[in-house]
Amino acid sequence: MDQVNRIRERVDAWREAGHPGVTSVTRDLLAHWHDASARTLPFYFCQLEAIETLIWWVESAPEFKQGIHVPGDGGAWERLCNKMATGSGKTTVMAMIITWQVLNALTYPKRTKDFSRAIFIVAPGLTVRERLQVLQPGNTANAYDEFHLCPSDTLRQRLNQAEVLIENWHTLMPAKEQERSVVRKGKESDEAYTRRVLGKVAGYKDLIVINDEAHHAYRKPADLKISKKEAEERGIDLEEATRWIEGLDRIHKTRRLIRCFDLSATPFAPTGRTNTDEGLFDWIISDFGLNDAIEAGLVKTPRVVVRDGAVPNAATLKPKLYHLYREKEVGEDLNRKGAIPTDPLPQLVQDAYTLLGADWRETARQWKEAGHPAPPVMLTVCNRTETAARIEHYFKRGDVHWPELQAPTRTLRVDSKVLEKAEIGEAAAADKDYEARLHQIVEASGLPIDRREALLSEKKEDILRAIVDNVGKRGTAGQNLQKVISVAMLSEGWDAKNVTHILGLRAFTSQLLCEQVIGRGLRRVSYDTEPVIGPDGVERQLFLPEYVNVFGVPLSIFQDVGEGGEAPPPPKNSTQIESLKERGEYEIRWPNVLRVDPIVRPELVVPWEKVDVLALEPQNTPITAEFAPALGGATDWSKIHTVDLAAIPEAFRLQRLIFLAARKAADQLRQRFSGSTDYLLTQLVRLVEQFLASDRLEIPGLFHQEPVRRRVLISLNLDRVVAHLLRYVDEHNAERIELIFDEGAPIGSTRDMRTWFTTRPRIETVKSQISHVVGDSAWEGHVCNVLESSPLVSAYAKNDHLGFQIYYMWRGSRRRFIPDFLVRLKNSVTLVLEIKGVDDDQNRAKRAALSAWVQGVNQKGGFGRWAVDVLFDPALTQDVITAHSSGTRTKS
Repeated sequence: MDQVNRIRERVDAWREAGHPGVTSVTRDLLAHWHDASARTLPFYFCQLEAIETLIWWVESAPEFKQGIHVPGDGGAWERLCNKMATGSGKTTVMAMIITWQVLNALTYPKRTKDFSRAIFIVAPGLTVRERLQVLQPGNTANAYDEFHLCPSDTLRQRLNQAEVLIENWHTLMPAKEQERSVVRKGKESDEAYTRRVLGKVAGYKDLIVINDEAHHAYRKPADLKISKKEAEERGIDLEEATRWIEGLDRIHKTRRLIRCFDLSATPFAPTGRTNTDEGLFDWIISDFGLNDAIEAGLVKTPRVVVRDGAVPNAATLKPKLYHLYREKEVGEDLNRKGAIPTDPLPQLVQDAYTLLGADWRETARQWKEAGHPAPPVMLTVCNRTETAARIEHYFKRGDVHWPELQAPTRTLRVDSKVLEKAEIGEAAAADKDYEARLHQIVEASGLPIDRREALLSEKKEDILRAIVDNVGKRGTAGQNLQKVISVAMLSEGWDAKNVTHILGLRAFTSQLLCEQVIGRGLRRVSYDTEPVIGPDGVERQLFLPEYVNVFGVPLSIFQDVGEGGEAPPPPKNSTQIESLKERGEYEIRWPNVLRVDPIVRPELVVPWEKVDVLALEPQNTPITAEFAPALGGATDWSKIHTVDLAAIPEAFRLQRLIFLAARKAADQLRQRFSGSTDYLLTQLVRLVEQFLASDRLEIPGLFHQEPVRRRVLISLNLDRVVAHLLRYVDEHNAERIELIFDEGAPIGSTRDMRTWFTTRPRIETVKSQISHVVGDSAWEGHVCNVLESSPLVSAYAKNDHLGFQIYYMWRGSRRRFIPDFLVRLKNSVTLVLEIKGVDDDQNRAKRAALSAWVQGVNQKGGFGRWAVDVLFDPALTQDVITAHSSGTRTKS
């Protein structure tokens, strides 16, 4: 931003010199806008700097711009960008631009290269477009009167002669050719296009364009290589950017664009240098960024977790709650195929919700006592629709720990597809269940009957917009919401002021994404001030501090894209690993199973002497979280805000924990239990109570034996407790096993492995359809040699890139386990062979799931005979093969 700093110095000098070069109209406007007594609330410094910098570039004397070059975007018309953080008043700056342009254009009609009375404003969607209607001079709630932008009534009357057109970018899309028309009209001409898009404004030449949320509008670099999926993950809509710019280019051809004023909090665009690098617009001439807005108190201050009492991330030494999604157990679980809404969330995510929920609960109490009409809102931005559905189920069906958050009619999952269609005024695909949930929210909103019935008669797209656009606003359908779940960033212009807590459950690969998500919670609730004496001894009225507490969103992403340094070493020779079709006799096939469901008998028994000890791990369970305000990558440790679950003993009563665990277990067993639900729940309450009181549950350390802290630990590990108990319920009470297959690919095969390349050590094979075994250890190389030489082995394959995987439960979340080898023996048994140097609880959970898989496949039939074994000693490889070949091995 060196260019911006140089421009700022020139603008300061120009201001001190008395704004030489400006028109008399502009001079009067600047004097009026700088007069704090002319309005109830003075303009922010950033608003005055933004408009003054634009005026400097257009009107100042040449000597004040000497040596300054503002790069363009490669197009035929000029662009100037004001970078302004969320909540810093961009709409007011747009109104100032229109006032300056229109009044000058009417006064100096020959200065067509500088001023225009015809203003075309482009917005990213209907939500923003409707919010920008205050820029119409004739609007009853217009910004010109609200902020007293005109120095006199005469000028205000002249401003009504402005021609202001406000559209969303979708109007810039080219017209679709009629497929079934008798008369073929051909492609729409530029003139016809301009008349269709601009309407009444098409009668003017030399237009001014204002792009709101201008980071959507950029020219796609020729060398940009990014897939559609990658673009979606990074919040980039390449078609939108292309159509937006192409449309303005066509209008420029026919009507001329004097210049375009871009306003955005995050004016980043893909640069083409790397797939994860966004660069700032080159034509930024003023900058008031997120850190500036936070420091000035114009927005809430984000507070991020700095300690949580658990072992931190090994790579960064930051708390795992700081960026949950990068933790392996979270990222893998939230991205796995076949997830359904009833699947439990990863334990770390549940812990985050319990801690955030405790703080939300206290905030809600304080707001209620203070008389706030709306509750605080907790916002979750997640990675995919399946995750959003799981989170919705977690809050609506009672899995969330806090009863206050178990409120279905106060919880909104934003369907991204429906919202996207709503933003362009189109209809989404039919979804009766989702429409019914929206109706429930409206019916519980407390709206008057006539307004409620009118809203319920609308399409679901309009109902969703009516709820989303009005979260926390009194007298609207969204006034009572307290939990919002979204996959997309939510639309720009979403100005819910009551967001107090944010949880990010997606990848954050760019500064753009971080600021977009954080920005959804930065708008202030109140603009009350208090007297503060600054370092210079002067007393000033500053806004009272407000905060938004954040888990999972790193506030800054730094990427080194510099050039120079030593050249990288030459690449190593790689080997092609492929499935050899000519080796069809060595093909191994397997069923792709998403879930193994044991059907249990009505009478449940658990032989406690056969149950392994479950050791809870306090060091991996955050029961406290300390938040600190974050600014510019630094945290203020002097303003720590602590959430301590052990300080809320009434929320962790033992009887409640027993019932919650029993209910969770019942939810998982209900479809697999042949008795009544009440009888199932009664038995599970007894079993949970016995387990928690037994020596089968171990909590190390005297510190954690304190009764309240012990109950908190059990509560935060409840899914793990349930999974451990159900493992033995299934094992000792199963009547049969049912398999849930992957409908898209029910059968896997070594024949279908895609070719891949590696530079790692590898061994050529003979008895395998796969050309090589890529060894991860010398032990695997030894096993490969034994399998090649053994007369008891017909075929084998290293399970690398094959797609053979087993799902298992660990720490309350569904994980994926990839066994090491598939071995087909001469007696037609297919052996799943796992190699392990050491054993632990997680490996035992994997083997239990694999054993259940093998048992289910053998009971189902049709896939041959399967067996499973694990090697803890390489010297026993031949013994294991011999035992399974002779049928003397019992593991199967």
